[in-house]
Amino acid sequence: MATLYFTEMWERFSYYGMRALLILYMVAPIEKGGLGFPTVKAAAIYGWYTMLVYALAIPGGFLADRLLGQYRAVLIGGIIIAAGHFSMAIPSMNTFYLGLGLIVIGTGLLKPNVSTIVGSLYSEDDPRRDAGFSIFYMGINIGAFIAPLVCGYLGQKVSWHWGFGAAGIGMTLGVIQYVAGRRYLVRERVNPEAKSGKEARNNSVEKVAFTTDERKRLAVVGILFLFSTVFWAGFEQAGSSLNLFADKYTRLSIAGWTFPSSWFQSVQPLFVISFAPIFAWMWLRLRRREPSSPAKFAYGLLFVGLGFLLLVPAAQIAQGQGHLVSPMWLVGVYFLHTVGELCLSPVGLSVVTKLAPARVVGLMMGVWFLSLSFGNKLGGWVAGFFDRLPLWQVFGSVFLTEFVAFILLVILIRSIRSLMGDVH
Repeated sequence: MATLYFTEMWERFSYYGMRALLILYMVAPIEKGGLGFPTVKAAAIYGWYTMLVYALAIPGGFLADRLLGQYRAVLIGGIIIAAGHFSMAIPSMNTFYLGLGLIVIGTGLLKPNVSTIVGSLYSEDDPRRDAGFSIFYMGINIGAFIAPLVCGYLGQKVSWHWGFGAAGIGMTLGVIQYVAGRRYLVRERVNPEAKSGKEARNNSVEKVAFTTDERKRLAVVGILFLFSTVFWAGFEQAGSSLNLFADKYTRLSIAGWTFPSSWFQSVQPLFVISFAPIFAWMWLRLRRREPSSPAKFAYGLLFVGLGFLLLVPAAQIAQGQGHLVSPMWLVGVYFLHTVGELCLSPVGLSVVTKLAPARVVGLMMGVWFLSLSFGNKLGGWVAGFFDRLPLWQVFGSVFLTEFVAFILLVILIRSIRSLMGDVH
């Protein structure tokens, strides 16, 4: 677990370090080293980029299942990601778009497969699985916490491209960690059920037909996929609309000390680091009284919605009265979002490894990350209204969407659990 913990920590350092700067860099005036894009264009690029980062997890999972294996997929992905960040460190429009493309491709290979390897560390009925993913998730957020402090400071105070370069160094460290710790990983084969020649042809029909229980379990993945998409559409506005709100409408000083707006991106990971062990302990402590996976998903939707509800009066103060609002508004939002994240995100990773047939678990993990892809695209679309509608309306609409999804999922919990069978 330690090898995967630190590998993912450095990969998330690179991703969140660059993400903390991305939309701010695009909207920054050219004379200040930015690209000078209007908010609508910047939000659209941000949405497409974050969508494709997760959309390519599907071919990434497929390639791992059928050709590369999880280990090699993660290694190759990490190298490509590092190359992408270093490309963005070169100040030109061509290298900017090239860097985004490389990061998209590399993350598609790395992200689903490192989670699949974590799942392989536990047997299907191991009660430590959800807790293990919560600890793994804490490692992700250590990287996400450090990244804006380092990359954000370098990008906003020194040069945007220094920030992008620092993200590349982080991914390089992750690759080194991964190779050094290879011997601690579970040894896996490429497509272990695959056969060659006549035997493969004779068994092709058997491979295509899923059992009835498998179809039911995959139906659950599909249902939770939809609710996951709604969750991430709200949550992932941290890097777009909430990042812009921090930069334009939030007071960036405490006791006379001024800090970069990108540092707000470290607040949420800090909360995750603090509370992930508590959630992991809580799930183990509850045992038979532990909420089901669909119930945890419902809590996630509720809390991300409450975060946007809290931001409605802050937006009214900022735009209606023309005052910069206290940083504590965003701190409160990120706290509520963190509670929702810990209820849904690590549990989502865990439930896919439990419900998906072993022969296609890499592909199904890629499909699962497509919910993040669609959610990010929707979040980028919403952020495009930042300068076109009153912000209290934008944030209020997000709250209503998340709350309606919460109510609907609560209604469906019993039916979903019956489809899950003996999987909790």
